Amino acid sequence: MQTILQLTDSHLSPRNDLFRGNLALIHGLAQNILPDLTVASGDLSLDGADHDADLVFAAEQLQRFPGPLLALPGNHDTGSHGHTMPRQPYDSARQARFQSHFGKGYGVHDLPGWRVIGLNSEVMGTGHAEEASQARFIIEAAEGTGTKRLAVFLHKPVFVTEPEDPTFDYWSVPPHARAALAPLLEHPSLRLVASGHLHLHHEFSRGLVAYVWAPPLSFVVEEEEQLGLPGERHCGALLHHLHEDHVETVLLKPDGMEVPYLGPLRHLTYPRHITK
Repeated sequence: MQTILQLTDSHLSPRNDLFRGNLALIHGLAQNILPDLTVASGDLSLDGADHDADLVFAAEQLQRFPGPLLALPGNHDTGSHGHTMPRQPYDSARQARFQSHFGKGYGVHDLPGWRVIGLNSEVMGTGHAEEASQARFIIEAAEGTGTKRLAVFLHKPVFVTEPEDPTFDYWSVPPHARAALAPLLEHPSLRLVASGHLHLHHEFSRGLVAYVWAPPLSFVVEEEEQLGLPGERHCGALLHHLHEDHVETVLLKPDGMEVPYLGPLRHLTYPRHITK
């Protein structure tokens, strides 16, 4: 049986010491678990979209985890669609900075009986050239799955209500970009779609496919800012056990894990811009 350790939303920076204790606790568990693959599913840095030093620091910390590392960008690493992040739109400069420290930002990793595909959710729907490149990769990776079972990782969940929900908001992949995911989402071998971004832990199934929102390593968000979104507010990581035809997901939440809310930390993380 193969195992995948999923880390998400670590929000690391050398400019403060926030969230490092939680990362250290999970790193200690990982040293004993020795997963076959570690997936870091976005928002690895506090503000790598504008601070290269944050990406450097996050890469140093995450590359200490055992086994191969598949690192995927989040909106705070590369920016995202201008509709949801007008101050930090996804562009070539931000993409290149991320790639210089973490690699392509999407890719495939084959394990016995399984194909693991990581995607860049932040380029989706932007019209950037990388979006078309990733769309071609998706088709090729899906066609090459063969008889293997399929697990897909990305930062933003594909949807938070229903796949056909037309709402274009901060929380999920832009609706007009979801069609490009069809070769994976409609693949008969798909068994897992795992994401982060929401700072909530939630699991549900659609047919044979488990959809999992991983808990953050950093902080949780006040309930009033996520009205209508299901899930538990705790910090931790996930361990995915790949069985022959399904995935068993275990929450890693060791003693001592802090669960800070964003509000009291906002001035140290993402202060609101006030327009006069």
